[in-house]
Formats: sequence, structure tokens, C-alpha cells
Amino acid sequence: MKLSMLFVSLVASLVMFSCASNNLSYEGKAFKNAYASIKADELKKNLMVIASDEMQGRDTGSEGQKAAGKYMINFYKNLGVSYPKALGSYYQIVPKEALKTRRGDLPESENILAFIEGTEKPEEIIVVSAHYDHVGTKDGVVYNGADDDGSGTVAVMEIAEAFQEAKKAGKGPKRSILFLHVTGEEHGLLGSKYYSDNPVFDMKNTVVDLNIDMIGRSDKENEGKDYVYVIGSEMLSSQLKVINEAANKITHNLELNYKYDDPNDTQRLYYRSDHYNFAKHGVPVAFFFDGIHADYHQPTDDPEKIDYPLLQKRAQLVFATAWELANRNDRIVVDKK
Repeated sequence: MKLSMLFVSLVASLVMFSCASNNLSYEGKAFKNAYASIKADELKKNLMVIASDEMQGRDTGSEGQKAAGKYMINFYKNLGVSYPKALGSYYQIVPKEALKTRRGDLPESENILAFIEGTEKPEEIIVVSAHYDHVGTKDGVVYNGADDDGSGTVAVMEIAEAFQEAKKAGKGPKRSILFLHVTGEEHGLLGSKYYSDNPVFDMKNTVVDLNIDMIGRSDKENEGKDYVYVIGSEMLSSQLKVINEAANKITHNLELNYKYDDPNDTQRLYYRSDHYNFAKHGVPVAFFFDGIHADYHQPTDDPEKIDYPLLQKRAQLVFATAWELANRNDRIVVDKK
């Protein structure tokens, strides 16, 4: 579908949605231009760096991971997106004491935080997260982690650019947006655990975490489909799933697959990515995921294998969902346990 046709459909659909929900409309140039700024070629440009051999597989605390972090920070600086004032920099240091594992201790590492302050409700925080670590090198072979989770990392970067575009157009988000890149996920969700235990913003003021972990590929079951797995979106809030589905219908109308949206699923995916460290503190979450494919945790998880048009569509869905959550009149409720 051409972009112009997409937005004709978008506007028509949203007239009904806005009237029913009394929320901010997606109409207007600010949203349209921000949404369109999330581009497949820009996702690819950043991922070719983040998942390059020079980053040495981005193992927690490694020089390669630190180099990836510096690249991301320069990206945010060039956008004009700063960091939380209370933090004083883009880095939240995660000390060695918080990075102990059964397989041994890890070196000190960093979560990376970029931040756009809200215009009307700055104390309320929307978190868009992804982990930027991977598993490093094994026997001299680099595990580039293009999908896991290079794809989520660059999606968060592009979503930040989209919000910054809107801000420059005079339509900054009503609520604040925290773009959170966590370390240590591959060793047990350690970076997000550290953040949730030592939050820069009070968890009581954290509205939601939209977590992106692997959205650049397709699993065997869904090859050829425009889909994404969504996990946890109705675990804590009756409204989050509804908002995400509405955002999906007015954008690319992906197939939202809820196969793993069950804490009792044998894969236990609800517990296996960084959103869980928000959920356990009572923060509503939605985890966006493409499934387990043949290159998962293999040295063949390379940027050349990413489906960039599909990565773009999924990133745009997360952006549209975050836009509504950031700009709606009322904060979403927490009405489930």
C-alpha cells in the first residue's frame, strides 16, 4: 500500500477511534511525517554498524559493546535527543556486583538512556526498550546478533528520531519518553533488573514498557507473512492490548500473533526478555518479537538476513502505539494482577 493511501485509511479509521476514546488523533502532518521518518534504509544503515564484526558480538562489558554504545550515543546527540537530567549523562553504570552470573562475574557495563521530556505530563514516563548486548565471540567466531537484538536496538533509535521529528514540528509528546537500551540481557536480564531496582524515574510514574527484542526476521511458521508476536499486552492492563490493536489497524494491519501470550507457555517467553523486570513492578508491558528462527544465537545471525521492510513496519507499529500512550488524555489503567 502506498503511503498516501495508507494515511487516507489511517485518518478514516481514526475518526471513529478518536470519537470513541477521546484520545489524541493520529491525524496531522506531525504524526504523518514522524511515522514516515522510520525508514528501512536507515534501520539498515544503523544495523550494519551495530551488528558488524567490529562490535565483536557486543558481549556485556566488552569493548565491542562499549563501541556500539558510543555509536548509539552519537546518534542521539546528532538528533538533539538528550538524557535524563537526573542521570547527568546517557550512561547508567551497572556495577560488577549487579552482573554476577552462575557462569562467572561480568565486567562493569552500562545501560544507555535517551530522553524526550513531555510537554504536559512530564512526570509520567513511557519506556521504549531493547537490549543492545549479545553473546560476543566463541572460538574466534563473531556472533553478530543482528536480529537478537540489533533489530530492536535500531528500532528504538528510529522511534526516538520519529518523536524528535514531531517535537521539532511543535508536537512533542505530552508524556515523557525514555529510550532505554539495556545491557546484560543475554546473561539473565541483568541490565533491566538493575534499572528496575534503581530506576531513574519512579516506577509508580512509569506508565508502560514497550519492549522490542528480535523484530527483524520471521520464524518458519510465519515465513512470508506480515506479522509480529505480541506478548504480555493484557497481563496488567485491560487497555494496552486494545490501544496496540487500534494502532495496528490504522498502520500496516500486521497479523498480531498471541501464541506466546501466556505465562504458562512452555517457552516461557513472557519471562525471557527485559519487559518482565517492569511487569514484576506492576508496570504494564508489551513485548514485540518475531519468534525463534534457525539463526537464533548462531554466528549466522547477520544483518544481511534481516527483512528490512518488515522491520520498518514493526517499528512503525511500536511508534504508533507509543504515540497514543504518550498523548492520550488519561494514563492507562493497571487493573489486572
